[in-house]
Amino acid sequence: MTTSLRGIAAGVCAGALAISGLAACSNSEDTATTTTSETTQVQDITVFAAASLKATFTEIGELYEEENPGSTVTFNFAGSSDLVAQLQQGASADAFASADVANMAKAVDADLLAGDPTNFASNTLTIVVAPGNPKNITSLADLTQDGTLLVTCAPQVPCGAAAVKVEEAAGVDLSPVSEESSVTDVLNKVTSGQADAGLVYVTDAANAGDQVTEVPFAESSGVVNVYPIAALKNASSSTGAEAFITLVTGPRGQSILADAGFAQP
Repeated sequence: MTTSLRGIAAGVCAGALAISGLAACSNSEDTATTTTSETTQVQDITVFAAASLKATFTEIGELYEEENPGSTVTFNFAGSSDLVAQLQQGASADAFASADVANMAKAVDADLLAGDPTNFASNTLTIVVAPGNPKNITSLADLTQDGTLLVTCAPQVPCGAAAVKVEEAAGVDLSPVSEESSVTDVLNKVTSGQADAGLVYVTDAANAGDQVTEVPFAESSGVVNVYPIAALKNASSSTGAEAFITLVTGPRGQSILADAGFAQP
């Protein structure tokens, strides 16, 4: 009696299993099947990002974690100048997103980047006041009125540098009672009642909702802050950093940013 090749293969397979207990045999269809679990890798990353990006990047970070099961994105949100200083002092991160090109240039000069930065959004300033605008502020010039407690960002912070430029463009001399290290600190001063008005980004005003009243001013359109992002040389996961940047610059990330009020770079 003859034995088929299929029967011989089955017998060899069974014998191998009985001897080793470590391997499984399969037919040609089975061997052609692969599983993505074999190539899936955990890509934990740390992202340093401008404070004005907190809401949008948190949402984009959730997308990243969905696309990379088991991975975690840790954020450090602060003023861009503070973030660059931390990186220059040896802080570890995988990607850096600045609220202006000037602070990204500092990272370039310090040789911190793994590649060229990519511009992904832009933002402009607006005035925020207490709900209902009790001080009746309608223009940038109104911020100079006696008794008006104004808060801005410090000049080295992107929102502060922008404030200086709009001040010059409008020909006004602003005298803030406080200069903060991030735009979120400015917003908090207004929402907590410690200040009558503040200069923040339009995205921050939108995110604050009914906690503030927004007062747009014409001069803001002449000063636009462009946001760049880049992977860092000391990244623990360069692959993860690039994947996050791809999300930020891709259709879904851009949609999230646009919904929050960011404009194209």
